[in-house]
Amino acid sequence: MAFTFGPRRATYVDITESLKDREPPLSDEEIGHYQVLDTFYRSLCALMYNYVPMSGHPGGSISSGRFVSAVLFDSLDYDFSQPERWDADIISYAAGHKAMGLYAMWALRDEAVRLTAPELLPGDPKLRVRLEDLLGFRRNPATTTPLFLLLNVKALDGHPTPLTPFVRLSTGASGVGISSSLGLAIAARDYYGPNAPVVHIVEGEGGLTPGRVAEALAAAGTACLGNVILHLDWNQASIDTNRVCREDSQPGEYVQWNPMELFHLHDWNVIYVPDGRDFRQIVAAQRQARLTATGQPTAVIYRTVKGWQYGIEGRASHGAGHKLCSAGFYQALAELTAGTELSLPTCESGNARCQIGPDGAAIMEECFWEALGVLRHRLESSRSSMAYFCSRLVDARQRLETRGRQARPDAPRIEAVYELASGGAASTPKELLLVPGTVTTLRGELGKVLKYYSKASGGSIFAAAADLLGSTNLNAVGEGFPAGYWNASGNAGSRLLSTGGICEDAMTGILSGISTFGHHIGVGSSYGAFLAPLGHIAARLHAIGAQARQEFAGEPYRPIILDCAHTGLKTGEDGPTHADPQPLQLLEGNFPRGTAITLTPWDPCELWPLFSAALAKRPAIIAPFVTRPNETVLDRARLGLAPVHETVKGVYLLKKPGGKGDGTVVLQESAVTYAFLLGALPLLEKDGIDLWVYYVSSTELFDFLPAGEQRELFPPERAAEALGITGFTLPTMYRWIRSDLGRSMTLHPFRNGHFLGSGQGSIVLREAGLDGQSQYRTIREYLEARKT
Repeated sequence: MAFTFGPRRATYVDITESLKDREPPLSDEEIGHYQVLDTFYRSLCALMYNYVPMSGHPGGSISSGRFVSAVLFDSLDYDFSQPERWDADIISYAAGHKAMGLYAMWALRDEAVRLTAPELLPGDPKLRVRLEDLLGFRRNPATTTPLFLLLNVKALDGHPTPLTPFVRLSTGASGVGISSSLGLAIAARDYYGPNAPVVHIVEGEGGLTPGRVAEALAAAGTACLGNVILHLDWNQASIDTNRVCREDSQPGEYVQWNPMELFHLHDWNVIYVPDGRDFRQIVAAQRQARLTATGQPTAVIYRTVKGWQYGIEGRASHGAGHKLCSAGFYQALAELTAGTELSLPTCESGNARCQIGPDGAAIMEECFWEALGVLRHRLESSRSSMAYFCSRLVDARQRLETRGRQARPDAPRIEAVYELASGGAASTPKELLLVPGTVTTLRGELGKVLKYYSKASGGSIFAAAADLLGSTNLNAVGEGFPAGYWNASGNAGSRLLSTGGICEDAMTGILSGISTFGHHIGVGSSYGAFLAPLGHIAARLHAIGAQARQEFAGEPYRPIILDCAHTGLKTGEDGPTHADPQPLQLLEGNFPRGTAITLTPWDPCELWPLFSAALAKRPAIIAPFVTRPNETVLDRARLGLAPVHETVKGVYLLKKPGGKGDGTVVLQESAVTYAFLLGALPLLEKDGIDLWVYYVSSTELFDFLPAGEQRELFPPERAAEALGITGFTLPTMYRWIRSDLGRSMTLHPFRNGHFLGSGQGSIVLREAGLDGQSQYRTIREYLEARKT
């Protein structure tokens, strides 16, 4: 029997079949305007690659240009004059390598408005991408060439960031942009309800091949995320092959699906456009996508040619193009220069203006500006087409106004989270107080903290896990809300997300988009051993985007939370594949100051003040590392330990010596700290050894303190004499342990030079030399060694 897909909620349409039964969506005159725009667009791509010099991705930028122009001037409901309207539809370039095309299209749109309706231009120059700003393509903000300074040119990143108007996310790492764009759509749908903004995603088929994309597509199809339209530039060419996918009878060199199959597998509507250069097919498909009423996400798949009309096609045009001022370059611009007496700068013999030398960058910039002047002259002679596109922008704004999007009546109130966090570290809510002797887990207390914040803010916390919601206690976030997973059509009140299954990678990207939209905080959990490395790329892009957004709009960061659960050696039953001490080293100190905060509490009582202190700082990433097993809450006062609120300082004196102190020990991680307090400390005190004992609860929170307070809390002389004991890797101790002797004797899981075996946590700690008895012996040896 033949194999067929099982029942799908989604539909499949070949747009050429639909066009047989309807009037063409565009008149010949309108098609003529789009063709004029496309000529200018392809010319700009050629100019940008030539004069940057020879940097960027012309092929995919060119092949996507026609359908992107239709998105901007026919499909998108938005206000060109106000890029910061979050009730507007969004276009998101998941294919970040098409940044050349994004900037070219943005500049052409700006020119159309400048020439024919300047009153529509945003008042603030930072809200525009001018033709002049193309001089800043792939250039650094520190650039000092003459025109860059004279024209106040923007530095345009090699892949898009929110420094560019209308760009919400940092994309570029293959596949991450799809998951984060879907996160935007989830947040928009949850905040605005059924009348939510539509997120239009631009991608190529090569960008579908990373595994994280299949995870994200599964999540969107499962969640009935109907406010997503993904526009796919299917040109079959990547960097290394001209046959990415199987097509007709030819197997693909990378994958054996075609894009229609992949999307429909995941229950997406598919609209196939056989000729992605035909504006009638393009516009008809996009209009049909807006009218499709299945409630499922939609993929519009355009069969295109990478580098069409550029003179270099296929993979040869992916990240490469014509040589500087070559004959092929001028041929690619023949349409632009036809019928005009203006000519482009040349590199002919004797003409040094485009030659590379001591002033090469300035000379190249001058040539680029002169070439842009030729294009601007042609734009000025095409005012009727420019006026048409201005009228389409007016229509787009009117459509947006007509939609009258408002937050749903019971929408989450993210402001409540930050108001609560600003004073939360000082006192723990009564519901979360723990008395000595209570048996609980760090992961469980973190779940309660997140639940408290979500309830207080009307559900602003969205939680997801890699098939570990219950195991990591993150399911607590969903308590008090409808049970089950969030679904746009059937369960929109739930706070728990299904993100494709065991999918830390896509999950983190989705969380990034959710938080970026500005009305939620995305929280994801898994084993720290998996979440820290697999979520790292999406988290890093989130931090890049947050920093760019802050520079662009002056707003605080919008955090995501990576719940690195089941951390440490007490997960030993799962073996070294899971009980991994390395994850903290991947995140701690590896981001610009203020963008990421790691948390390493040891006491369940520390979760509320420590997490609240981090949240109040508004970093882009908060990564708590919490253990799995039960712990007994200790009586800190009886043991002479510092009060729990001291944890918010990041490094604090856990136990002060009675006198001058015989030495210094620095602890980090819960398992080794319990082993020290319950095992090593009583033996040391019996021997009359009196120590300065410090605990590291958050390196980054410590960094927020003034330098003088840091020195007072942890004086340099303590670091010079200290021994470290950590459940993480040795490098996480380097900052606190400054002597060669201290570092050589610091206890850490890999001190014996091998990965640890399986077993109960107490046994694994003993194997590592981190149990109480081993700590006691090493501290005695260290104190003796310091005397010699």
